[in-house]
Order: sequence, then C-alpha cells, then structure tokens
Amino acid sequence: MNLEKYLLAVCLLLVGPLCWGADDALRIGSKRFTESYILAHVLAQTAQSATATAPATANGKAGKVEVLAGLGNTAIVYAALQAGSIDLYPEYAGTIDQEILKNKTPSSLAVMREQLKPLGLGVDIALGFNDGYALAMRADRAQALGVSKLSDLAGHPTLRLGLTNEFIGRADGWPGLARRYGLPQQPTGLDHGLAYDALSGGQTDVIDIYTTDAKIAHLGLRVLQDDGAHFPRYDAVVLYRLDVPQRFPAAWRALQGLTGSIDEPTMIAMNAKAELQGKSFEVIAAEHLSPNAKTAQAVTGFWGKLFGPDLPRLSWQHLNLVLSSVGLASLIGLPLALLVAPHARLRGLLLGFCGLLQTVPSLALLAALISWVERIGSLPAMLALTLYALLPIMRNTCTGLAEVPAGLKQASMALGLTRWQSLRLIELPLALPLVLAGIRTATSIAVGTATIAAFIGAGGLGERIVTGLALNDRELLLAGALPAAALALLFEAAFAGLARGFNARTSTRKLR
Repeated sequence: MNLEKYLLAVCLLLVGPLCWGADDALRIGSKRFTESYILAHVLAQTAQSATATAPATANGKAGKVEVLAGLGNTAIVYAALQAGSIDLYPEYAGTIDQEILKNKTPSSLAVMREQLKPLGLGVDIALGFNDGYALAMRADRAQALGVSKLSDLAGHPTLRLGLTNEFIGRADGWPGLARRYGLPQQPTGLDHGLAYDALSGGQTDVIDIYTTDAKIAHLGLRVLQDDGAHFPRYDAVVLYRLDVPQRFPAAWRALQGLTGSIDEPTMIAMNAKAELQGKSFEVIAAEHLSPNAKTAQAVTGFWGKLFGPDLPRLSWQHLNLVLSSVGLASLIGLPLALLVAPHARLRGLLLGFCGLLQTVPSLALLAALISWVERIGSLPAMLALTLYALLPIMRNTCTGLAEVPAGLKQASMALGLTRWQSLRLIELPLALPLVLAGIRTATSIAVGTATIAAFIGAGGLGERIVTGLALNDRELLLAGALPAAALALLFEAAFAGLARGFNARTSTRKLR
C-alpha cells in the first residue's frame, strides 16, 4: 500500500457512517430537569401509540416518534423548536408569557396563541397542573431565622442563595424577584440536580425549586410564601410548531387527549418515582398512561445502569460522533498542514488560530454553532469536535515534516524530484509516525469532549451523564463516564497496533 492510499484509508476509516434522524419523525424535546424528561416521554408514548396504528402517509410511511431529551434551558429548547430541530416540547404558560414573549403582565393562552402565530408556533394541551417557581429553605434554618415568606429574606443579607443559572438570568426569575422584594443577596449558580444535596448539607441556605419537586416533602423543606405575588402561574402546556397537526394528525389527536390528565399530586408522584425510586423516565410515563399494564422493573444498582439496554445505542452514537469529527478534521487538517508547512509565517498564523479555538469553552462553541447552522443535534456537535481536533493533527504534521533532515530534502532535489515527489516519497513517510500520533491525540480529545454533545441532543454516552446530573445520580454519571473511558482505551490500543504495524513494515523495508 503506497502512502496516499494508506492515509486515505485512515481518513475513510475515521469518517464512518454518520446517522441523521428521519425526516418523517415527530421529534419531541425536553429541558434538563426531571419533570420535563417525564413529560416528554408521556407525550412521546401517547403519540407513538397513535402513530403505530395510523395509516401510511403519502410517502408510504406512518412516521415515528423521537425524544430529544435534556437539551438544556429554555433558550436552547425554544431555539431548537424555532429551527425545526424539534416539533414540540412541554413548556409552562408563565415561561412562554414572560420569558419567551416578554409580556410585562400575565396573559391568557388565547393571547399567547395570537402572539406565537406569526412565529409559526402554537400553544395547546393544558396538562392540568401548575408547576411554579418558589424559593425554599431547610425548615430548621428557616424556623431559627423566622423566615416564612420571600419578603423576610430582605432582613437577612448574609444568607447564601444557590440558584440555577437559568433562574438567575430569567426576567421572571432572580432579577425581577430581587427588585420586587429588595433582596440584597448575590446568588451563586447551582445545578438544579445538585441543589437539594447542597441545601440539606448546609452548603447553601436558599435554593429555587419547582413546586412539584418530590424532594420538597421528602426533605421536609419550607417553601417560602410569595407574599408579593411575584411569580405567575406556570401551567404545563405543549409548545409546538403550527404544522404539527397537519403533518402528524393521528398523533396530534392523541396528544390532545392528554388535556387535564395530570394534576399536581400525580406529577409529584411521578417525579418521586424518578428521583427517589430510581425508575426510568420511560417506565414512569408508561405506568402513568397504562396503570394496569405490566412495565419493566426499574434498573437499579450500578451494574444494572452500566449495562442498561441503552448502552449499544449510546455507544454507537458516541462512536459516530468521534469517527466523523476526527475523520473530517483529518481530511481538512492534513492538506492544510502540507500547504503551510514550508511557510513559517503562514504556519504560525494557522496553528495560532487552531490553538485559539482550543481555548473556547465547549458549551460556548456549541451555542455559537447552533446559531450558525440553526439546528441542534449531531451536526453542530460534529463541527465543534472537528474544530477541536484540528490543532493536534496539523501541529504534529507540521512538526513531522520539519524534522525531516535537510540533507534528505537536498538529496531529493539533486535527484531531480519535484516538490510533490519529494513530499510523497521521502518527507511524508518519515513524518507519518508523528502524523498518526496527532490523529491519535485528536481522537482521545474527541472521545472526552463528545460527552458534552448530549447537552444539545446529539446523544452519545454523555446522555447518561446529563441525566445523572439532572437526577443527582452518581451511579448513572459513572455509568456514562466509564464506557467513554473504555472507548478511549480501545482507540489507544487500536492506534498502538497501527503504529506497531507501520514500524514493522518500515523495518522490513530497511532489511531489504
């Protein structure tokens, strides 16, 4: 195998198949907290049951339902809906009213429908419960300080507030709350899944909660009274693209049947099944929709979570992200490195730019790419991983070419070889070990960074990590991290074997 075919085979091997979602799928999104996960699966299973029995559409397909869970905060999920990456997701009337539409005073669903219509969106299917924002404290701490309502916080400026980042930035969250009650505290950002442990452990004094959280009663917390009526009602509804009823008529009719089907005690009980009993979101949704039907037992224990039924799917998604991004980075980076290697100034500029990309935080880069490609999922994730993979590939290629002895380059010129012939026959074969080392490093980086892609619905082993954060489930976090580490070790072993094979072939040629 000559050098060109050898490098091409490596790149094609790394590209691999990249699977994209089917165009005929009804895509249901969710935010990254327990209740939103559960509601997304309730919607999905309801739609799937109708879709499975619906007649085929004009293109011969009845369609299917996909859940893109844990996409992030309101801004990300709403952007995904606008871009068409998802078709609908569970939302709350107060959030639509004040955070999305920026209304200053509470509006009715009818008013919100009219405001959303020019955006190609609609709101419908009031599920039947209100899940409001509130602040909570440990009961003993609140009792000792005499705090029972939000206005009481103004008299205790030293209280430590650990609030979710979304709540800190929302118009109906901390900014408005602080103005309404004249609160002097400076809150710190805290993930919702970790907040209850931080509060019960005394690491913070006040957290923001959802009023249907199961851990409120479980931990005996005191929910502070909103005596100034700052928070609006957050009635659970479905926010959807206006073309959904036409594209998926059977599924939409089934979804409308969920109107008024979930009250607050029912939602609290479903949240408790996830957070306190460890049941999967799919099982919880199935039990709610078919109380008398037999459902799968909850996966408990670390080994059950590690080798859960989702392991093959998540591993395949993770593998696809890594192979496609490193393959694309190789196809882009190798020719660029060959082009700029002889030119010191151009090489410095290009490597400096790639190095600058490495300093951009992963989530910030993903957010920028989502805005650019106007979609979530695999595409922006793959592009981000490709950008991160460029630096080690290009740097090692340039370094390998620079280390070729000058005498060999001069000898090739003396033999009458062209620049391309010298590069192909002499310089690249000598630089190949370093080139492969660069691809090896890029692959290791991609395996680890690909876990972040789950935050934008790209799947992979990071999906377990994201869900584990939402539930504060350390076993689930580890069940996502360990397979990712194992995948990195497998790649290391594969590249080590490739390097040994190359060195053995080189030694054989020298003996000849």
